Amino acid sequence: MTTYTIPVGPLHVALEEPMYFKVEVNGETVASVDINAGHVHRGVEYLTMQRNFYQNITLTERLCSLCSNSHPTTYCTALETIAGIRIPERAHYLRVIADEIKRVASNLFNVAIMAHIIGFDSLFMHVMETREVAQDVKETIFGNRMDLGANRIGGVRYDLDAKNQDYLSQQMERMKADLAEILDIYRNNAMIALRTVGVGVLPHDKALDYAVVGPVARGSGIAYDVRTKAPYAAYDRLDVPVVTETGGDVRARALVRLREVQVAIDLIQQCLRDMPDGPIAIGGLPRIPAGEAIAKSEAPRGELIYYLRTDGSDKPERLKWRVPSYMNWDALHVMMEGNRISDIPLIVNSIDPCISCTER
Repeated sequence: MTTYTIPVGPLHVALEEPMYFKVEVNGETVASVDINAGHVHRGVEYLTMQRNFYQNITLTERLCSLCSNSHPTTYCTALETIAGIRIPERAHYLRVIADEIKRVASNLFNVAIMAHIIGFDSLFMHVMETREVAQDVKETIFGNRMDLGANRIGGVRYDLDAKNQDYLSQQMERMKADLAEILDIYRNNAMIALRTVGVGVLPHDKALDYAVVGPVARGSGIAYDVRTKAPYAAYDRLDVPVVTETGGDVRARALVRLREVQVAIDLIQQCLRDMPDGPIAIGGLPRIPAGEAIAKSEAPRGELIYYLRTDGSDKPERLKWRVPSYMNWDALHVMMEGNRISDIPLIVNSIDPCISCTER
C-alpha cells in the first residue's frame, strides 16, 4: 500500500493552541509522525530577566492556564531556597490546597475533552458540570476562576477563615458521588472502551526510554510523583498515594487523572483537618542574595522544574523551567504508530499537552 503524508494542524480538534504534525500513513493507519513546534514562542524566559522578583510571580502564573498555580509555587520555592527563607507552617498547607484545587479542575477538563472527541457529549457535559464545583470554589476563595494569585515570596496571599474552610470541605464532599459515577463510566462504558482501550499504547519500557512524566508515566505503570519522591510544601505530612494504571493506553491515562482527582479531594480535606493556626507569610519584602537553586513540583501534567540564578540585584540573572509537556511530546512517536487517523486527536489529548508552557 502506498505511503502518503497528511498535515494535521496547526489548528485542530484536540488542542486550543497551534501544533503541526506531519503524519505518514498507510491507508488509514499511521506509520510515523513528525512534530513541528514553535508557532507560539513568546520569549517569556527573557521577559522574566527584565522584571523584578515580585513582578515575576504574576508573570510565571500566566505561562499556563490549567496548571497556572504550579509555576509561581515552584518559582517562589526556588527564591526561598536561595534566600534561606522558611515559610510558616500554615502557608505550606495553604499552598497544597491551592495546588490540589487546580489539579481537580485541570484533570477533569482533560477527561471531559476526551469524551467530547469521542462524541459522548452527555458525558462531556456531566464532567464539566462536576468541574464547575471546583471553578466555583476558586472564584469564592481566590476571587478568580483561573489564575489564583495565591503565592508570594515567603508564604501565600490568602487565608481560610472558619466559614471558608467549612464551605471548601462541603464542596469537596459534594463532588465525590459524581466522581465515582464518572470513573465507573470511563472504566466500564462500551463506547469509551471501543475508542480508548489499546489505543495510543505507550509500553512501560518505552515510557522509561522517553522519560515521560505525570499521568502519562503513571498510566504506563511508572510510580513517580514529585509529591512523594521529593516532597515540598506540606506533602511530607500528608498521605499521598501514587495512582498508577498498567494499560499504557488512552483509557489508562484518563483513569489515572480521574483517580488523582479523588486523591486531590482527599488531600484538601486532610489539609483542612491538620492545618495549624498561625501566620500565612513572613513579614516585609525579603532581599534575595546571589545564588542559584533548582525547585520542582508535581503540576497536574507532571514534574515541573525551575532553575533560578540570582546576582544580588532585584531581578533574576537567569530563570529557566522545564515543563512536563516537553518530556511527553516526543512519546507521541510511539503512541501514534499503528493507530488510525481518527485516533490522532484522542492520543494527542491523552498526554494533556500545554504548548504555551513548552514553547514559552
